[in-house]
Amino acid sequence: MKIATLQTASPLVLIPSIYKSLTKAEQKVADVITADTHEAVYYSVTDLSEKADVGETTVIRFCRKLGYKGYQEFKLAVAQNLVNPNESVYGKIEDTDSIDVIAKKITSQNTGFIQDTLGLMDQNNLEKVAKKLLNARKIYFFGVGSSGITATDAKYRFMRIGFNVDCVVDSHIIAMNAALATEEDVVIGISTSGSTKDLVDAVRIAKENGAFVICLTNHNRSPITKYADEILLAASRETPLQGGSFAAKMAQLHLLDILTTVVLLQQKEQSIQAIEKTAKAVLDKMY
Repeated sequence: MKIATLQTASPLVLIPSIYKSLTKAEQKVADVITADTHEAVYYSVTDLSEKADVGETTVIRFCRKLGYKGYQEFKLAVAQNLVNPNESVYGKIEDTDSIDVIAKKITSQNTGFIQDTLGLMDQNNLEKVAKKLLNARKIYFFGVGSSGITATDAKYRFMRIGFNVDCVVDSHIIAMNAALATEEDVVIGISTSGSTKDLVDAVRIAKENGAFVICLTNHNRSPITKYADEILLAASRETPLQGGSFAAKMAQLHLLDILTTVVLLQQKEQSIQAIEKTAKAVLDKMY
């Protein structure tokens, strides 16, 4: 029997209709989703599998039985049926809100994410990461989509303080760089969801080649963290409708700002010289 798909029916309607045909493990996934659907849209595939006490492959099979290609498509369909665009992207903003009120609400939300990121920060973890970066032959920043923009910002910041650093945002080139990474290199994979397949596959390859892998993500239990030697965790809550949200990006950039400052101070003289050289290099390009 062909099951209705994303375009024709809400997944929340489909679940009861096929519940009895699901395996016991798949029913556990359905139970978790239907028990607290509003919270479930924030789960990574790893989060959901742990809460349902099943394997990640069971979650994927469940989604496919509903007619979806995978977990992300399923989660997007759930989110579309739960909230209106204003609420899902900005928080609860009313149609009657003035520009001043909208600005204050978004500012409050973004400030909260930065404060929460500070609360999640582990000083010992940050010190280990800084030490690895200081001793690396080369640093690679990998990111696709919106995370590629964050990776590019990180590259420029580290380059200006004197590091041999590269940023790769094309998934094919990321894979090739990962294949060439060595034990002397550090790979930093940036993914808000931690579930971007192209990036997860690449950091796995880099890890297998002996590179030291750091992941910057907003989901502590996500597929990318399985291959990370160290995890840099930024705070934010995104539904699938919020992919690449400014709030998530600001939290990540805030954490990178802290990290680069820590690194700079540990090789202050060298970093200041590099900053001066790079500043002079572009001096004649400005009025």
